[in-house]
Amino acid sequence: MTTSTTTSSPGPGPEPATTSGEIAFEDLPPRRTIKQAVAASAMGNATEWYDYGAYAVVATYIAAHFFPSGSEGLFWTYAFLAISFLARPFGGFVWGPLGDRLGRKQVLALTIILMSAATFLIGVLPTYEQVGVLAPILLAALRLVQGFSTGGEYGGAATFMAEYAPDKRRGLYGSFLEFGTLGGFALGTVVVLVLQLIIGEDAMAAWGWRVPFFVAAPLGLIGLYLRSRLDETPVFQELEDADEAVESATGGLRDLIVRYWRPILVMAGLVIPLNIANYTLLTYMPGYLETKINLSANESLMGILIGEVAMMAVIPFCGALSDRVGRKRMWWFSMIGLFVMAVPMYMLMGQSFGLAIVGFAVLGLLYIPQLSTISATFPAMFPAHVRFAGFAVTYNVFTSIFGGTAAPLNEAVVESTGFLEFPAVYVMLGCVVGMVALLFLKETAGASLHGTEVPESEPDDYGLEAIQEEDAKLDACGR
Repeated sequence: MTTSTTTSSPGPGPEPATTSGEIAFEDLPPRRTIKQAVAASAMGNATEWYDYGAYAVVATYIAAHFFPSGSEGLFWTYAFLAISFLARPFGGFVWGPLGDRLGRKQVLALTIILMSAATFLIGVLPTYEQVGVLAPILLAALRLVQGFSTGGEYGGAATFMAEYAPDKRRGLYGSFLEFGTLGGFALGTVVVLVLQLIIGEDAMAAWGWRVPFFVAAPLGLIGLYLRSRLDETPVFQELEDADEAVESATGGLRDLIVRYWRPILVMAGLVIPLNIANYTLLTYMPGYLETKINLSANESLMGILIGEVAMMAVIPFCGALSDRVGRKRMWWFSMIGLFVMAVPMYMLMGQSFGLAIVGFAVLGLLYIPQLSTISATFPAMFPAHVRFAGFAVTYNVFTSIFGGTAAPLNEAVVESTGFLEFPAVYVMLGCVVGMVALLFLKETAGASLHGTEVPESEPDDYGLEAIQEEDAKLDACGR
């Protein structure tokens, strides 16, 4: 594993730090602090993605109130979901370099305030019937604010969590960020489902669709409180102490693009299948099951919820497994599995409510090895001084292109051609791109994230024996 030396060459194993690429076990934060960092990151991420979950499951109601144009209303609702993705790259270009210059914590406090406020305000927007075309314009403005916020939130939260986690347990701890992602999606589904069961379809269509957006305010306050209680990450503190943090946000961005274009391209190739699968399964699926498979609103939400809960239950185990077998093997398994099973499972979902649950759950579980290891894989592709920017810029640019367009593209093709299995084919195409990128991905399981060189692990850096050795040393240091 390559590190940047400051005083002497690093010795074998995790000895007390003599370089900017290693850190003594006694200098690691206590496990309680690490768990608090995990909770703060996951809670903030859940708040961010709660909006996307809530928006997706009330898409038919939004279509009726903001786009009263018959069958095209749902398409425009998904298109406005994509609008938020237009702002994500701008958020990445702004928040990422700032996070490398000012620190992870300050940026994350701002992004969660912006996101929760914008989501809350969607709940009080006037409808097309009340103010005409101004209604969708206001909706678009708030979606842009949300996208700009998310452009810094996700990369920052992943970086924050990865830099707090012990090297040999980064997969396990990092997986809880995605647990928060699915938790946000699932919470949005639960809130809407409960409302529909309590107040009924008519009240839900009239005013109940607004209620889920109000929940974002308390979620945001809780996330902000948790984050405010934590210090900056040990990795960033070490950079500042060694005077190795970037001198300016623009300078850091320039350094990223000029020197680290290779990991940018590899990460882009992995982000494409990740987002096509994510937004096809979690965002487009509720409307697909209801309008194309002819399930009732409650049946489609129940099917999605069961799948999401099953995925949440498996995420920590997949994250922990990646610490033993490496990240690349997890991604290979996921993308090969999705490529083989996508079309059969989509065909299965068209048969009945029960089989729709089975089909969604199978695809969701095959997707988990990618989702559960994002926070361990992507931050480790860049050195510490450009990590936030590298993640935020790359992830958000390609998420904007392939994630934000997944739902409206799927809807447009299925609606115009009647080819109900097109979303499965689209997932397969994304997996082909991802498998090519995997050929160039460096394994980073167990590698140190300290220092100003690109992390890369050796065979002995991960596996059960390496994990047990690290746990024993952390216990010996009282951490």
